[in-house]
Amino acid sequence: MNVFRYDTVQAEDVNTEGASKVKVRWLITKEMGAENFAMRIFEVEPAGYSPLHVHPWEHEVFILEGEGQLFDGEKAAPFKAGDVVFVPSNEKHQFKNSGKKLLKFICLIPYTKK
Repeated sequence: MNVFRYDTVQAEDVNTEGASKVKVRWLITKEMGAENFAMRIFEVEPAGYSPLHVHPWEHEVFILEGEGQLFDGEKAAPFKAGDVVFVPSNEKHQFKNSGKKLLKFICLIPYTKK
């Protein structure tokens, strides 16, 4: 077992093309012994956003703080603290901070099996 504070994990800039004002903390990873899922916390500054992208794995997301929009390239669905977001595999998506405060959310992703 392992118990620690999330803020002891370094926040890393997301330097992916199409991302702006986003940091990620990789909280639970394979290196810790997690065999099935990774847990991350994203921190998105006001007017920041993740890249509009698609991939073959799903996301399970819980919004901790702030408000924003989930954008699919055509339409946006608003969310706020306390909301749960599910993004199925192979679905185009982008997280945008539409508020005036930091947007913070937990995002779980499965490790792909080869």
